[in-house]
Amino acid sequence: MLQFESQDLEETEEFLSAHYAPMRIGSTTADSSARISRVASDLISVDRVDFAFEMSYDVDPLGRIGLCDVATGTVEDHAPEGATEETFGSGEMFVLAPADRAYAGTINRARYTVTMIDPAVLDEVATGQGDGPVALLDHRPTDAAAAARLRVAIDHFDAAVLGDPVAAGSPLILGHAARYVAAHVLATFATTAVGEVVGDSRDAHPAALRRAIAFIEDNAADDITPAQIAAAAHVSIRSLQIAFRRHLDTTPMAFVREVRMTRTHRDLTSGTVPGGDSVAEIAGRWGFSHHGHFGQAYRRAYGETPGATLRR
Repeated sequence: MLQFESQDLEETEEFLSAHYAPMRIGSTTADSSARISRVASDLISVDRVDFAFEMSYDVDPLGRIGLCDVATGTVEDHAPEGATEETFGSGEMFVLAPADRAYAGTINRARYTVTMIDPAVLDEVATGQGDGPVALLDHRPTDAAAAARLRVAIDHFDAAVLGDPVAAGSPLILGHAARYVAAHVLATFATTAVGEVVGDSRDAHPAALRRAIAFIEDNAADDITPAQIAAAAHVSIRSLQIAFRRHLDTTPMAFVREVRMTRTHRDLTSGTVPGGDSVAEIAGRWGFSHHGHFGQAYRRAYGETPGATLRR
């Protein structure tokens, strides 16, 4: 976690420009107290911001999707370049601007959360659901309930993933968690993603299924996605899903989890576990971040707890 605290406006501008995008800020108030805590992965960052003064801002394009969730105070006269100015208050969530557009406005003694997401994650989650990159069509959530669910997802990513050294050190967990947040973004805002593709109900042939299985087994330690598996098998995602359901009675990602569970069991039973790792570290290596869920799944598969296997 990165912590920043300053009462110097130039220092604050330098920090914000380094971690968001080049910007110009200003203030007419005597007090310029700023506090920011930041956690970040390569794909998503979460900043908890507290500006106890009035601050104007003029920001270059972020290159990312930026979500602002206001806890107290107001964000006033905010607008992306060429758009109408709006004011947002306590409890409101909105998109700061399209990734390729500058924006400006004024913070009026506000506490808020800024979540920045690599657009590529949204594209990846929506693969097979639309043509080309996914774009958000509106800067406000479709409804309050969806915004509340997205807020919970961001809080979980902040506290339980980036706030946990084991989870934060696992590319598999980080990838899964980032896509989980991205899925909630797609469910919260109107987008160009059009829902499930229809018309592709063909089953992948056995050779394609074998290629998919080989790719999964060779890359289980990596953060692989359905799109990557389908590409390796040279079929569409929909055809891949039908083939796994029809021939293996499972889904591609459920099969990935089964392979990773098998590898976890192998590491737990091995007498040469690197560094004498704990159950949590071994599980995290294979993408299992929720200890309770992992323990239950492991017991169902092997009839004992992971700890019992490790001790034995």
